[in-house]
Amino acid sequence: MTKIFNGYGIHLSSYLVAIISFLFFVGLSFLLEIFFVKVLKQLAKRTKTNIDDEIIAVLHRPFIITLILVGLLIIRADLNLTDKIFLIFSRILYTLITLIWTFAVIRITGIIIKNSVNRISSNTGLSRDIIPFLSNFLKFAIFGAGVTVILAIWKFDVTPLVASAGIASVILALAAKDTVANFFGGISIFIDKPYRIGDYIELDQKERGEVVDIGIRSTRIKTRDDILISIPNSIIANSKIINESAPIQNFRVRIPIGVAYGSDIDLLEQTLIEIAEKNENIIQKPEPRVRFRQFGDYSLNFELLCWAKEPALRGLTVHQLNKAIYKKFNELGIEIPFPQQDLHIKGNPPQNFLK
Repeated sequence: MTKIFNGYGIHLSSYLVAIISFLFFVGLSFLLEIFFVKVLKQLAKRTKTNIDDEIIAVLHRPFIITLILVGLLIIRADLNLTDKIFLIFSRILYTLITLIWTFAVIRITGIIIKNSVNRISSNTGLSRDIIPFLSNFLKFAIFGAGVTVILAIWKFDVTPLVASAGIASVILALAAKDTVANFFGGISIFIDKPYRIGDYIELDQKERGEVVDIGIRSTRIKTRDDILISIPNSIIANSKIINESAPIQNFRVRIPIGVAYGSDIDLLEQTLIEIAEKNENIIQKPEPRVRFRQFGDYSLNFELLCWAKEPALRGLTVHQLNKAIYKKFNELGIEIPFPQQDLHIKGNPPQNFLK
């Protein structure tokens, strides 16, 4: 800065130049303060989201303090410092700048994670307990990077530390491989969104129930027996998942029924549809229908198809429909056959056969 003043024919002491330069950067910091308050914050208020307001609030002070520290870095040559003090002074300023922006990035990362996970939670039902987990993990990583930069500024050899961290990471990964597998399984669930809280799912291991919690390590489902099952996400990520609540909440109920040959199949079809329409758990759109499936060995095989309001009513609805069908068929005299065998004996049976 002294050279600039000398170039204009103005001869000032280096200390006075340093003071003027510092005051110049302080003035710039005030202008930056006005820019943040009057411009950026006002623009952020006009957006629909609050994330930009929070990020601007975090960046406000670091930018102003960094500008002042940069001013000190520029005027350090005008202070006539010895080489040793100049070097220490420079490293202190670079360390302060690194610390300021390390903590600023940590706070911004926390804001982004909180808003992103909340948005994912609203779409998938993801448990919000992932927020502190991811936040702490990234805080540790960012802080570690900041410490590494500071050690490099002070000319410490970070190679052994990096190597030790790599070895420790390998040991930790081997020791916690199941936890890591569950973590990445949870990430795949959050991305694919095969289900959300409140959905009824069935896995290929035949577990079936309502999803009550989606965590970073496991998913919990409650069965119809009110038993809570916790399934690791690594298992779910490699399983076939049947979501009975998607894409619509209604659940299709199938009731197979066999009647004797010679039965009035038109009366049978009308009766089954009427029974379904009278059931309070059955919706009318789509309409209940009956399908003639096949000629069986001893019966005409039909199937009643209708839609229940939700998967949780499947068991109760099947029970009610079967009960109503049995009563109505007895009333109408429609025979429900069952397997039976006739035994024919040729010749005279042994004397003790009938005893």
